[in-house]
Amino acid sequence: MKRLQGHTDSYYAASANVAPSFPQLTGAVSVDICVVGAGYTGLSTALHLAERGYKVAVVEAQQVGWGASGRNGGHVGVGQRRSQADLEKMLGKAMANTLWQFSVEAVQLVEHLIKKHSIRCDLKRGIMHLAAKPSHDNHLRSDVDLLQERYGYTRIRYANAQEVRALIGSKRYLGGQLDCGSLHLHPLNYALGLARACAANGVDLYEHSRVLRYRGGSPCEVETVNGRVRARNIVLACNGYLGKLEPRLAGRIMPINNFILATEPLPVSLGKALITNDYAVQDTLFVINYWKLSGDNRLIFGGGENYTTQFPKDISGFVRKYMLRVYPQLANIRIDYAWGGTLAITLNRLPNLGRLAPNVFYSQGYSGHGVPTATFAGKLLADVIAGTEEHFDILASLPAHSFPGGTLLRWPCLVLGMLYHSLLDRFGR
Repeated sequence: MKRLQGHTDSYYAASANVAPSFPQLTGAVSVDICVVGAGYTGLSTALHLAERGYKVAVVEAQQVGWGASGRNGGHVGVGQRRSQADLEKMLGKAMANTLWQFSVEAVQLVEHLIKKHSIRCDLKRGIMHLAAKPSHDNHLRSDVDLLQERYGYTRIRYANAQEVRALIGSKRYLGGQLDCGSLHLHPLNYALGLARACAANGVDLYEHSRVLRYRGGSPCEVETVNGRVRARNIVLACNGYLGKLEPRLAGRIMPINNFILATEPLPVSLGKALITNDYAVQDTLFVINYWKLSGDNRLIFGGGENYTTQFPKDISGFVRKYMLRVYPQLANIRIDYAWGGTLAITLNRLPNLGRLAPNVFYSQGYSGHGVPTATFAGKLLADVIAGTEEHFDILASLPAHSFPGGTLLRWPCLVLGMLYHSLLDRFGR
């Protein structure tokens, strides 16, 4: 396969659809809304605004889908990064129910956009969530009961250890949830499809146009390396790649690195033995393992994180050890691709949306749940800019905590916390 130029050397870049090419911003342009970042958040925001008749410009430092939107595991799951039981304790039953409904809408929105815009992205149905420990198994079982009885969600059921082992060809897990209401896909092709839809609806997209600074006001102004955009509103959609652009937001998120590999194409019989129902899979460890079969029957497996600015020198070897703990039978299978990406987590693992000024909006911190949440956040940002604020203001009201010590101490604090949870993964019950 020929890799999409300018992107990381991933399976997704190697199997990308023909990508549209967008110019670098030069000179000055004026629009209604300027969106900073061409990942899911920015593209969804731009698309929904353009469909309402607004003139939108998207400025991207690299290329469309270059960051986490083009490198992730491709899971499109219902729910948040915290369980509904946790959310009920944290926020009350009413808010927990609202967040649940939002999550279901988010998955439906992804599927709707794919169908509406004929996006070819290997869309498949179903996610399994597997228990790595007895206590996790008890939690997953009770979570199914809660979702079915209190939330009326009947597309999920519990599977015992015997059924799980038959479904995934591994003895590592003790039970799990089978959710046929969730989806999985090729994440880069989904992002590229959103970009094509944006362009078809009149959005001006600019690649290789890193934003140096911006200011609010009337009008707002965004300055890039070789140009500037004047707009009535700005949307900051940078997430883990925010950098130093907006210090007021940086302390609310922690950029972390996650890593994925792709095997050689597997014989059909082996692929079927690994994931009988062709669902995506994730486990309950704090640093989760997650995997699925690609459109051409490779195993896409994600495992391991680090919390520095550097990726491991041997990403393939780094992730392979996690894969072999689940599938030791793959010891002789060739690894064709291995890559990493940066995502942003929040302290409470809930998304962080809001306004910095009356006409400056942002959304970030999807904590590994970005495909549906970022897409939905883009729609909410479009809604609020267009004047329908109700849904946006609900998510914007979620508690947003800065990491202890701000940007200076968040790294060492996170490393200590992750070490603690890694020890629990290894030795806890």
